Amino acid sequence: MHFPHLFVSLHLMRQRITFSQKLEQELTEAISTCKPDRLFVLTDANTHRCCWPAISSFDCLSDAVVISIPAGDIHKDLQSLSHVWQQLQQGGATRHSLMVCLGGGMLTDLGGFAASTFKRGIKFVNIPTTLLAMVDASVGGKTGINFGGLKNEIGVFSEAETVIIDTRFLQTLDRENLLSGYAEMLKHSLIGDLQMWSCHLLFPLDELDQPEQLQQLQQLVEESVKVKARIVQEDPREQGLRKALNLGHTFGHAIEEWSMREPRPGQPGRTPLLHGYAVAYGLVCELYLSAVKCGFPTDKLRQTATFIRHHYGMPAVTCHDYDELIGLMKHDKKNVGGTINFTLLADIGHLQLNQTATAEEIKEALDFLREGM
Repeated sequence: MHFPHLFVSLHLMRQRITFSQKLEQELTEAISTCKPDRLFVLTDANTHRCCWPAISSFDCLSDAVVISIPAGDIHKDLQSLSHVWQQLQQGGATRHSLMVCLGGGMLTDLGGFAASTFKRGIKFVNIPTTLLAMVDASVGGKTGINFGGLKNEIGVFSEAETVIIDTRFLQTLDRENLLSGYAEMLKHSLIGDLQMWSCHLLFPLDELDQPEQLQQLQQLVEESVKVKARIVQEDPREQGLRKALNLGHTFGHAIEEWSMREPRPGQPGRTPLLHGYAVAYGLVCELYLSAVKCGFPTDKLRQTATFIRHHYGMPAVTCHDYDELIGLMKHDKKNVGGTINFTLLADIGHLQLNQTATAEEIKEALDFLREGM
């Protein structure tokens, strides 16, 4: 499959996506369109401190009840979900209420799921505050929580009424969180086209503190969101084309989950990875499989792998962890009948969906991640 013209106007989606320059006006319009009887704002500890002050004085939020949960992906769990449900219930939420989710991908995932299941579903609006949430988590209707040590194990497809993307919130992020989001943008460029991929590899990530680079990043964010929006529009329930968005994620989710688990006795401790870092490592592995199994050009593999190695370093995975990682991959939601499925590429923008690999090929890809870049 080749998609050279993925960029479309975002009004084609049922979900309204706005790239904001006038946040108060656009949020006021989004709220008034929903005509809620009660209004709630969901934050986490970080966004309550860093982002809520930027909007707390808006007239449209004067009667809002603020709900806050702990920050971090480890809190995307049943306990946080239950807290949100309890706060909605105690705040008198009805099926005609509205929740504004102000935060990163963890919060928009959990908040969207909480709203979609409370009273069998109340409306919600997403204001993503991290790069990862802007280009990925807040758009497309995937909501959910982690469960049983597995990423996004419980969830539903449910789109926000409106997603308001204001890249000024990116000024609140540290470099690691900007890089985390950029990995998803790099993924979009790989499934997009050659020009987009080249722009992403040439973008000076080491100069993000410069105003002109932040402006260029805003343009890349819009292009990235349009790639995802086009794919979600064609396949909202991930029956076919939307699997393209899983490039890098079969390995990536396994590496992310591995980093959060207690090591075996006698093994060194593990440091939890940000989602985008794990996806970056997953891209290296799955582009390696793409080269071996689908003829993906080795020069583009090396260029992408070198870019990732330079900016993201390497995970602390050893060959002794391979079987554990393969075991985690077997829980991936794309799998059918116990067979691990991958989204691979024959070239930039040329998708190869529903690909499989042997355990030996998976281990070779992990070898390449650790040693071959």
